[in-house]
Amino acid sequence: MNSKPTKNKLTPLIISLSTVFALVAFAANSVLCRFALGDNLIDASSFTSVRLISGAIILLLTALMQKKKLRFKVNKNLFPSFFLFLYAVTFSFAYISLSTATGALILFGAVQITMIISALLNGERPNLLEWLGLFLAMFGLIYLVFPGLTSPSLIGSLLMTLSGISWGIYSLVGRKNKDPLKNTAENFLFSIPIVIIISLIFIDKIQLTANGFWLAVISGSVTSGIGYAIWYVALRGLTATRAATVQLSVPIIAAIGGIMFLSEGITLRLLIATILILGGVGLAIIFGRRKILIN
Repeated sequence: MNSKPTKNKLTPLIISLSTVFALVAFAANSVLCRFALGDNLIDASSFTSVRLISGAIILLLTALMQKKKLRFKVNKNLFPSFFLFLYAVTFSFAYISLSTATGALILFGAVQITMIISALLNGERPNLLEWLGLFLAMFGLIYLVFPGLTSPSLIGSLLMTLSGISWGIYSLVGRKNKDPLKNTAENFLFSIPIVIIISLIFIDKIQLTANGFWLAVISGSVTSGIGYAIWYVALRGLTATRAATVQLSVPIIAAIGGIMFLSEGITLRLLIATILILGGVGLAIIFGRRKILIN
């Protein structure tokens, strides 16, 4: 890493600390959600609602502290806000039946494959190694969820795949935003009416404990809201390729968190799938220099 401060006067230490915090925060979302839902401390709908509302509050306060003027337009905010919500709600319901590591890996793989396929549809022509990377990543996902004695829940896998696709679309929509913090705050706030509707639909399924509520608050405010804000700081000092590369660590950090805090194990199938998916995405990043985004 370049030892000179960036044009935005960020020192290498600030960039490094911001990057590490953001990556741990992204991985912690999986750990917190699995912890809350796996122990039946809260239902998936309530976790989603509390997470998005908490994230909206923190991002709103952060935006106001930076004197940003928020504007809401249906034609501008409805599409990304819907996919933000769809990502969050399927993420929560998927973790009812998936382990922390499996969920994080499926999410990560689905996000990256979505963005790579989008590039193909928009006329980008990958080289041989990029094609190999895409093939390995997709094969790794198929291998992970293929029916077998150690395969994860099919419904959970499909929900997490949909979550990854939704986050990929959300990320693609927001790539041209000049002020990502402002736009993220707007989209989180705009998603609240959708959250209220889904909460009413599942009102008879509400299961809420104090611990579950606070886990969702931490997920929304700290590991989502503050995590995104700090990631935007880190991005000011990272190249697109470096930003993409460091995010390969997120599923691994999530797996370590699942082992440490939830006593989860790592199967041979998961280990092989991890090597295939992260290796494939790594090839696409290195030889395609494509920027990627994670939850």
